[in-house]
Amino acid sequence: MAINGSTKLYGILGHPVGHSLSPVMHNAALAAMGINGVYIPMDVTDIRAAVSGLRALGFIGVSVTIPHKEEVMGCLDEIDPVAQRIGAVNTLLFRQKPGEERVTARGFNTDWLGANLALAEKIPLTGSRVLVIGAGGAAKGVCFGLVEAGAEVVITNRTKAKGQALADWLGCSFIPSDQVGDIHADALINTTSVGMEPDVDGIAVAPALLDNFSVVMDIVYAPLTTRLLREAEKAGCQTIDGLSMLLFQAAVQLKIWTGEKPPQDVMRRALVEELRRRKAS
Repeated sequence: MAINGSTKLYGILGHPVGHSLSPVMHNAALAAMGINGVYIPMDVTDIRAAVSGLRALGFIGVSVTIPHKEEVMGCLDEIDPVAQRIGAVNTLLFRQKPGEERVTARGFNTDWLGANLALAEKIPLTGSRVLVIGAGGAAKGVCFGLVEAGAEVVITNRTKAKGQALADWLGCSFIPSDQVGDIHADALINTTSVGMEPDVDGIAVAPALLDNFSVVMDIVYAPLTTRLLREAEKAGCQTIDGLSMLLFQAAVQLKIWTGEKPPQDVMRRALVEELRRRKAS
């Protein structure tokens, strides 16, 4: 589809963002839906200036990734009640109301839905015990969803004050990083950027501790098979890569932006093909 004056603008804000698989997935979906639109990656450090620029440029919808999911909330006109409760936003919708000059920016959070749907493919969420590593914007969404689904959540984080604050807000447990070895749970979820390109040798938990978990999930998807997931497979764990969560949460984003049901099969195929291309190059 040719880009012209009627092309709708979408994209993703993050830092770094060059590794993101979202553009290939969303562009494939837009094309399959017959929408004259383009989705572009935007590496930004000044989130307030970025949101202001998106308003002026006429963007329709934007994804927000690390490290802007919390700070972006201060740049918005409206925040969905669920995102407000979570305290993090990963989806922006821009709209100009009839008769008004100002473009309004509304924030949503679809991370929690993506994580729940991905983990539910492996274990029942209700009654399960899950250790979550991290306390940033992604962790807020993941932990919120698990608690809503009836799981027992235990949080660990390098910065104790931040991790304890998230645990207190959710009414769940917090343990310092040096006590992770004492925890046995149905699943472990890494919500940090540890192990993400270019730091592919990074790992969020010592490999020797992974046999304490039945399922290990990493929200990092670049690389798709992180060191954490490789070590978890060696320990006999079931693993969930960042692709499933990415796909599920992105499908919800597209529904918010377009009002139409997204083609998840097309999106998954585009992701797999792009990963194969990157591996071959």
